[in-house]
Amino acid sequence: MSEHIPNTKPAAPLGSAGFSKAARQQRERKAKRRATIIATASTVAVVLAIYILVPMAPGWEKVQKSFFNWEIFEKTFPKLLDAFLWDIAIFAWSAPLIAIWGLIIALARDARSPALFPLRMFATIYNDIFRGVPVILTIYLIGFGIPGLGLPRPWNSPYIWGSVALVLSYSAYVAEVYRAGIESIHESQRAAAKSLGLSHWDIMRYVVLPQAIRRVIPANMNNLISLQKDVALLSFIGPVELLRQAGVFKSLYANFTPYLGASVIFLAVTIPATRFADRLIAKQNKQRR
Repeated sequence: MSEHIPNTKPAAPLGSAGFSKAARQQRERKAKRRATIIATASTVAVVLAIYILVPMAPGWEKVQKSFFNWEIFEKTFPKLLDAFLWDIAIFAWSAPLIAIWGLIIALARDARSPALFPLRMFATIYNDIFRGVPVILTIYLIGFGIPGLGLPRPWNSPYIWGSVALVLSYSAYVAEVYRAGIESIHESQRAAAKSLGLSHWDIMRYVVLPQAIRRVIPANMNNLISLQKDVALLSFIGPVELLRQAGVFKSLYANFTPYLGASVIFLAVTIPATRFADRLIAKQNKQRR
């Protein structure tokens, strides 16, 4: 009879899984702390290098006087803020029009009925044209061309036709974002809705668009940020908004500091909006995972 040999393998200690998890978390904290220290040190080194080396350049005093004149900054900044109200107004009435017209163009491109082929062709040509022509050229062509027809006031206003140019240009980009969102909805959802007897437009209205619009909000936020900056391009056809006012002050004082003031105002608006868009994208990616 063979003798029974007991199992001499030591049993795993209780809570070993918890210990390994705690150790892993501790390693992750150490790695994160180390990365933060390295990033901080490298940033401080770069800032110190710029702070020390730039003033050593031969022309630094002239650049400082031309771009960083605090006295001129104090004089011009309040009036630049007043001019920025026009930028906000143009953005406020252009953004909703862009959202609506861009959605219409996207729906036209998604039309599947053979009878609607001309509509789909129009939307395709529209996007090709206004995405291919630079925004500034569209502003020039419409902002100078339409008033050149001799229209009476206020229909010859550069504010109106400059806004129309922005709407036409940005709607093409927004339409493509919408279309990407529409195409991201799986075809099985359309088939399921169709089996319930819904028409093509009911499927769009109740099934596809609610999901597609929600998915493309972060991407369209980036388009809105670009729109806020490109409103300044209307200054080339006459409206006295922020960029144009900064140019007036530049000529008046023979100094570029007003442009620095305009940059500060734009950054004060676009940086929070950019961080908000990044947060939306991160939240959307987390939900998908």
